[in-house]
Amino acid sequence: MQNFLNLLFILILLSLLISGFFNIIPWKFNISALIVGIILWLILIYNSFISLNQRVKEAESDIEVQMKRRNDLIPNLIETVKGYTIHEKEVLENITQARSSFLNAKNIKEEIEADNMITSALKTLFAVAENYPDLKANQNFLQLQQELSDTEDKIMSSRRFYNAVTMEYNSFIKQFPNNLFSKLFGFKEVEFFDIQEEEKNVPKVKF
Repeated sequence: MQNFLNLLFILILLSLLISGFFNIIPWKFNISALIVGIILWLILIYNSFISLNQRVKEAESDIEVQMKRRNDLIPNLIETVKGYTIHEKEVLENITQARSSFLNAKNIKEEIEADNMITSALKTLFAVAENYPDLKANQNFLQLQQELSDTEDKIMSSRRFYNAVTMEYNSFIKQFPNNLFSKLFGFKEVEFFDIQEEEKNVPKVKF
């Protein structure tokens, strides 16, 4: 849609210029129309930048919400597990450290890195849980594992959506004539979030 509108504005501006050269329309009117047309065109491009950038921010916010939700489940999980896995202190410490890294993250990129650490630590914990039948039968543990699995799915879905809107935003910035105005308006390309290879096809945490 934006490309069509860009093309339409360019054709209108060219038409005005050509009509001025051949005196079809007085230059006085042409210059006024050109100025108005250019201003409207810039407003349109700027609003498109704002709209796409806002979508990226909203997608980023959704990732944070899901990661924080999973992070909030971890203390309950540790309390449930530690009574059964008294010999797995290192596993629980790794989860606690990963959670601490998430809480101390200063930006979304650091939160993603910490969240990846949490995912890895949880996989180790649930692999170890296979050796504790009583723990696997615990209702609180079963509920937490389901909630964590659902949240993991949402995190992966949110990351994919973020990457999709980021691609749209970055492509818009690179397109002509948008690239002529992106720096002028202060808009820059946004980084994608890497999705770990093992998570691409199997986003669920297996229990």
